[in-house]
Amino acid sequence: MNGIQICGTGSYLPPISVENEAFTSIVETSDEWIRTRTGIVSRHIADRDTVSGMGAKAAKAALEQAGISPEQVDLLIVTTITADCSTPSTACIVQGLLGAENAMCFDVNAACAGFVYALDMARRYLCFPDVKTALVISTEALSRITNYEDRSTCVLFGDGAGAVVVRAANTPYGSHLGADGKGAPLIFSKNMIPKTPFSKEPMEENEFTKNPTAPCHIFMDGKETYKFSTRVMPLCIEESCKTAGIPVMDLSWIIPHQANYRIVQTAMKNLGLPMERAYLNIDHVGNTSSASIPIALDELHRSGRLERGQKIAVTGFGAGLVYAGAVFQW
Repeated sequence: MNGIQICGTGSYLPPISVENEAFTSIVETSDEWIRTRTGIVSRHIADRDTVSGMGAKAAKAALEQAGISPEQVDLLIVTTITADCSTPSTACIVQGLLGAENAMCFDVNAACAGFVYALDMARRYLCFPDVKTALVISTEALSRITNYEDRSTCVLFGDGAGAVVVRAANTPYGSHLGADGKGAPLIFSKNMIPKTPFSKEPMEENEFTKNPTAPCHIFMDGKETYKFSTRVMPLCIEESCKTAGIPVMDLSWIIPHQANYRIVQTAMKNLGLPMERAYLNIDHVGNTSSASIPIALDELHRSGRLERGQKIAVTGFGAGLVYAGAVFQW
């Protein structure tokens, strides 16, 4: 069996919802400016929620919908760029919260393409008989690495988590994943500069250490990111469709990374598909990095608009620069 079946979906959004108007007292901006350039109206911000806790809540919803107990999970993958700890992995923390004691666990950091990377990895594990059930969770608290003095980026990001339960199926599947490491300085959030009693020389200067952005805050070159994303999104979908043997025109839904309405609009035009086939929830969620696709997928699923047999494409792109797409049958 080379394909996948998504047996259940789940998501979690923190209770605090921040509308665009709230940013006008922080930076020079306006609700109209944000809406017209991004499509974002509001986003959720984590207050007491931890990244692992949000992931566990989304996972519980997915497991309940699938009718699968935590003990039945063989593989647990978490994608995040905002983990609560450097170690242990968020996956191990979530495993403990869920009671998924039989699952092997690890984290994936592939930025905004993380969910698609992890879904593709899960599919490869599921090709072998010792892994029957995979749980893929994407959970992010981008508000904790957002520079709220940077008017170009602080309005973009939100927090939340999404999850899917996956099993193998004899259905079409195709994927296309890659990276362009030369573009790494275009989007990044650097670590604190290390200081030890033994440090005598300043850290080696490179594109990351010399950038004026404060440590741990997100830096993004918006213009170059837009050019990259509008090029790779159609590429990922077209190449994934070729592998799966599915014509692009047969896709019922495109669920893209929720980064910017204009990016999706341009990419859909390049694919020759109507915007009605792209599912967008960026207006009330914003950019939640790797969590954006599974959150959107869960919303679409629970709305009743997904039907078994439909052909679905998911695609993400972001820091790295990474890109990924997958096409499968619902």
